[in-house]
Amino acid sequence: MTPTCPPRGVYSPVVAFFNEDESLDLDALKQHVTRLAQAGVAGLVIQGSNGEAPHLLHSERQEVIAVASKVLKEHGKEGAVIIAGCGAQSTRETIQLCNEAKDSGADFALVLSPSYWTGAMAKPTIATFFNDVASSSAIPILLYNFPAVTSGIDLDSDTIATLAAHPKIVGCKLTCGNVGKLHRIAHDERITEPFAVFAGKSDFFLHGLVAGSTGVIAAAANLAPKVHLKLLEHYDAGRLKEAQELQTKLSTADWVLVQLGVAGLKAALQRYYTYGGGRSRRPLGMVASAKFEGKPDAILKDLVDLENGL
Repeated sequence: MTPTCPPRGVYSPVVAFFNEDESLDLDALKQHVTRLAQAGVAGLVIQGSNGEAPHLLHSERQEVIAVASKVLKEHGKEGAVIIAGCGAQSTRETIQLCNEAKDSGADFALVLSPSYWTGAMAKPTIATFFNDVASSSAIPILLYNFPAVTSGIDLDSDTIATLAAHPKIVGCKLTCGNVGKLHRIAHDERITEPFAVFAGKSDFFLHGLVAGSTGVIAAAANLAPKVHLKLLEHYDAGRLKEAQELQTKLSTADWVLVQLGVAGLKAALQRYYTYGGGRSRRPLGMVASAKFEGKPDAILKDLVDLENGL
């Protein structure tokens, strides 16, 4: 039975893999999800920012979710949840994406604020959007706060706490990086039902745990899921020094990956795990191997070596 909100833990926002003709590379997807499942992640985010959701057709979104769900089941991970990115510019299409995600095997939807007409997106309009989507979606939703991809729209803690009153709004992902906001939401007395508050980057995973987060949804967990899980283990056992040491490695590697971008993360998977091809759909293209030379390679290889030793 699906939990009322995503359980605590480490979630990998799965990247999208493409063949040379830009068709979906489902073999690489299966190999990647298998590695993540074997690492022990609590769940997957499909079609988040790293999943190149804006580049995929509805039918492709459904296919990727279905394949990922099947691989999890094959590896005995029925308890691992799938959160599907379902943001669109209209309420109508967002609801459609949520319902298609449910039909394909997703347990929750992750929804960005609409942002094309930024000037029209006043707080009451955004609140109505999320409430309407939640009311009509076939699965519960999480609020996705990522100002860098929503023309600067930044959901504040009061807005999130108010929206949490809706029985089908069950969490949020904070890629804004505001740990103070995360702390306020995690301890807001207005939120009386289970509500998952996720750090949105490896960069502040440990900081988020201290503030009361539910865990992390982090791009770098594609590269090193077991390192993230080890940090969580250290924190839960009270080994703060060991957790800090791993956080330093994750923060340093995360900054390298941020500079390489979405295509760079896939290039890293090809470089260090030899699958995926490192391709994104145009206009993102590919990241040249020269971008890894020197310090970036040393930092990422150190993290991958640690991952492979766990």
